[in-house]
Amino acid sequence: MRVHICAVGRLRSGPERALLDDYLTRFERTGRALSLGPVSVHEVEDKKGRGSDAEAELLERALPANAHIAILDERGKIMPSPEFANTLARWRDDGQSDVAFIIGGADGIAKSLRAKAHFKLSFGAMVWPHMLARVMLSEQLYRAATILAGSPYHRE
Repeated sequence: MRVHICAVGRLRSGPERALLDDYLTRFERTGRALSLGPVSVHEVEDKKGRGSDAEAELLERALPANAHIAILDERGKIMPSPEFANTLARWRDDGQSDVAFIIGGADGIAKSLRAKAHFKLSFGAMVWPHMLARVMLSEQLYRAATILAGSPYHRE
């Protein structure tokens, strides 16, 4: 199952970029044997600053056809890492060829795009910077792959 991270904003070089690249590389190495991956990162930017509706249009263009859409949203489901791993495995086992995780910009994700989501995931009640949310998602993808592979990375 191919994984896509569709996000508003460009992540420049720096500590967040280094962490993102590291976790995505780890995920691809671990996930390959599990039919998870590869990962593609699609960055969009509304240079005219027209808000979340314009960002939603750009994000929708970045989505692969027939992708399972999962948005990161503070109103989404809060779940422990093993449940997230099992959710990914279920999507894969159900024949989903692409899953797209959407991370909005400073104003969140437009209602129109939230309505199209098949799944809403929350990293808690706190709001996280969208650049840091990418790193958190990439770490959870890697953690999910290690859980499914039986690796000791995740400890309960």
